[in-house]
This record gives sequence, C-alpha cells and structure tokens, in this order.
Amino acid sequence: MEIREFNPLSKKYRKEFKKIALVYPNRYKAGISNLGLQQIYSEINSLNNFICERFYSDVFNGERSVESGSRLEDFDTGLFTIQYEEDYLKAVELSIKVAESIAGGPCIMMNPLPLKEHFKSFFIGEADDVVDRILNGDKIEGLYDGRGKVKRRYVRLDEHLKSQIIGTGAYGEAVLLEVGRGCRRRCRFCVVRQLYSPCRWRKLSLLLEVAEENRKYSDKIALIAPSPSDHPQFKELISELLNMGYMVSPSSMRADTVDEELMEMVSKGGLKSITFAPEAGSEKLREAVNKGISEDDILNAVEITSSRKIQKLKLYFMIGLPGEKEEDIKAIIELVNKVKKFIPRITVSINPLVPKPHTPFQWLPFGGDESKTPEENIKVLKNKVNFLRKELRKLKVNVEAANVDRFAIQTILSRGDEKVGRALKGVKIREFRDCLKQIDVDIELPWDFIDHGYSKSNLKKEYEKASY
Repeated sequence: MEIREFNPLSKKYRKEFKKIALVYPNRYKAGISNLGLQQIYSEINSLNNFICERFYSDVFNGERSVESGSRLEDFDTGLFTIQYEEDYLKAVELSIKVAESIAGGPCIMMNPLPLKEHFKSFFIGEADDVVDRILNGDKIEGLYDGRGKVKRRYVRLDEHLKSQIIGTGAYGEAVLLEVGRGCRRRCRFCVVRQLYSPCRWRKLSLLLEVAEENRKYSDKIALIAPSPSDHPQFKELISELLNMGYMVSPSSMRADTVDEELMEMVSKGGLKSITFAPEAGSEKLREAVNKGISEDDILNAVEITSSRKIQKLKLYFMIGLPGEKEEDIKAIIELVNKVKKFIPRITVSINPLVPKPHTPFQWLPFGGDESKTPEENIKVLKNKVNFLRKELRKLKVNVEAANVDRFAIQTILSRGDEKVGRALKGVKIREFRDCLKQIDVDIELPWDFIDHGYSKSNLKKEYEKASY
C-alpha cells in the first residue's frame, strides 16, 4: 500500500534510542484518523531517548513500519491500541514479534481478559501526558498488570495536539479536531458514556487555535467526538472554521440537534452526505434503548437536510433489542419509506445489538430474547436480517446487513475471559455459547475489577427500565 502523508512528528533514528512500535492492528485509513494514536506518537518522539514508528495491518502486513520499513521484531516495546474485537487475532499475531507489548484502547477499557495471556500489561483509560511513565514502567493510575483491581484514568481537555499527521483517512486528507470526549446522552446500549465519563468539551478558543495552526496543511477539517453537535458552542465553531476557509465534516450528528441554521452552515462547509442513527424503527424500542429522539425529530432533520441539497443519507438501525416484536422490525421499513420521500439516495445499515460490558444491557442475551437459547436467538436474527434486506431493497435503497455470526463472536470476545483468549484463532459459537446467554444481574462479572467510576446499581435500574 502506498502512503502519502504530511508528517511533522517523525524523528531520525540514533543508535542510543529505545525503539517503540505504535501498532494499530487494522487499516491505515482508520488508524490515521485516530487522534489518540497521533498524541501518543507525538509524545514519544518528543522524548530524548525514544523513537516511535507506526505499524498498520494493511502496510507490510503490519510487520514493518511506515516510517522506515523497520521490522517489528527490531523494536524494544510495542504499544497496541485495540478499537474493535475483530482486531484481537491480528493484535496477538503481531504482539509475539516484539519483546514487550502493552495494549490499550476502548476494547481494553471494556474487558482485557481475552488478551490477558498475550500482553505484558494493559492501560485502562486515557494516556495523554503519561506515555513516558508507561514506558518507564512507573506505577500509575490505569496501568494494569493482570492482578487485582484497576481504576480508569481520565484527563482534563485543557490542551490539544497542535502539529499532526495529515494522511488520507476516514475523512479524507483532513485536519482532526477533537472537540470533546464522552457523551452526555444515556443510550443504554452504548459504552462510550461509561468509558469516557465525565463528558468533557474543549474550549472554543483552543479549538480555533489548533485550526489556525493547521490551515496551511489542509482545507478540510473533521470534528471528532461521539456527538460533536452537542458541543455548547458548536455553531460558533463551525462559523469560525468556515470563515477560515475550511470545509467542515462532523464525525456524526444527532437528529434532534439539526435545525435550519446548522444545516445551512454544514452545507456551506461542503457536506455532501450525512448519517443519522435512529437505532430502532418504533418509538417503543427507541424508548427502550433510551435513544432520546422521536420519529418527528428524525423526519424533521431529514426534511431540513433535503432542503440543503445533501445528496446522500445513511441510517443506522439495530436488531435484537429487548422486547423486539415483528411490528418493530416492520417499523424500520416504514420509517425508511417515510425518509425516502425527502432523500432518495439512502444507505441503511442493519446490525445486531452487542450487549457490551459496563452498559445497562451487559446482562442481555445476544439476540435480546431471554426465553430463547443462543442458537434460537441467532436463527431469529438471521431471519430478521433476510427479511429487512428483501423488503428494503424493494424500496430501492442500499442495504448493509451484518453477518450475524460475526456479531455473535464479537459478543463472545467482549464478554469473555482468558478461556476465550486461548481459542482466539478459532473461536466457535458452540464452544462459548454461555457468553451469549442472559447474565444474572446478581453475579460478579468478569470485568467488575475495572473501576470506571459508575454505580453498578444504577446500571441495574436502567436495565430494568428497558424491560418489556
């Protein structure tokens, strides 16, 4: 794979340097769009006695660095960031090539147990400003060696990486502006609130300073956060960025934050497509997952969007929700049909709910139906996917339908322990079907040793509210 990028952070190797490999066991396009990785890379290369180079799974198969083509096994320490459960196998494959390996990232913050025997240690939380201490082996909050309990580390957002690598990532060749971390919403299926609480926003003045610093490198800027349009000064931020001459691309937008003024701004910023996530077709199930948006919110947002000549729309839906009935599945088709009257070019993404650790849904069975076996739930999910694919194609929309078995394995990996880790090369649903069953709310969970600062009793209350 040919890499074209502007990199102001690289460093020339000297013999006395300790070599650190920063490994992203997935594609370059996704990895270069991860500002947290760039922060770590910058911090290490600012240290006198260290040098850091990057590794991606689709560049030399992850075995040689982007910067110099150096072999992974020639590095002293490998820092791995694991964003998705499906990256586990590649991460383990690469970890054995480096003498010392440390893993972090959202999957590790949720539950590192499936990878416990494959890495020396783990970092639970945000590593900003402590990478040097992690490399030196200091005892710091968030560093977990596989024993006892660990408390997640979080930071204030008083600073922002100013110089950054500009590569062709998920947002194109764009400057990345992380406007905040965490989420103030309370969606019961989403782990972001628990992993990154409290919700924090960067000051407008800081964000504009970073944008001004990088104007000469790109004319496009991506606004990064779980819900960037929730930033208290979101409109002011977009207005100022437009005045600087930037094309502006928010990573996502909630339907209930869309109004005429905002859409006028983002359309001026060059936005050609937009994504909304209703998650469910019916009001009943949106209430069950605590999404906090109504059908009126969705249709109003779509109507406003269509008036600004946005050409493409993507809608995300989940299946396998608690209390889901046949009419709820049909409601997805009905909602898409209503939306299509405003914007004809639609892509609909259908994914089964993965009951993630640390969420109110962590006790749910995969498939959502407590009365069914794992095998029965999987069969029902496949039937729902096939039905939705067939009916939505009649509406002449593009359908991205999930492979249900892959999502079942994702659930096993997210809720599993060391036994799952020993079978990573061939995780089979039938061997770990217990990970797909409903979990008793009163038993201790494998990931309870991680302190994310929330009350487990509050999660139980939220779980009970979702029951139908």
